[in-house]
Amino acid sequence: MATKGRKADTGSQTANQQAEERKPEEIQADIEATREDLGETVAAIADKADVKKQAKRKVEETKAKATAKKDEVKQKAATQKEATTAKVKEATPASAQEGAQQATQAAQQVAAQASQAARENPVQSAAIAAFAGGLLIGWMIGRR
Repeated sequence: MATKGRKADTGSQTANQQAEERKPEEIQADIEATREDLGETVAAIADKADVKKQAKRKVEETKAKATAKKDEVKQKAATQKEATTAKVKEATPASAQEGAQQATQAAQQVAAQASQAARENPVQSAAIAAFAGGLLIGWMIGRR
């Protein structure tokens, strides 16, 4: 036990010698640094102990995560919409689109031909119109 005491004495003597060799400004700077570290440690402990602050922080984190997830889902939906639209356009045969255009053009041609035929033969057109009108009137009277 005596050796332990001597070692402690030797250690404290060395520390004392170092302390005597240091200037008061150095010691004061060490004290200030230690105070700052201690202040930061106390602030961190107080922050962890503040349940209300922790709950608010957790709510904010959850909101941020939910917003990020919402934005991600929106982006996926938009991407999927674009992909589906492209697939539909690819799947719709061009012939169907062309067929619709051709049918429209054919109807316009038939109308133009009928109009021209009526101009060329007004008597024949009047007879056909009278016959169609008579059928229509007869059908309407028969329904009553």
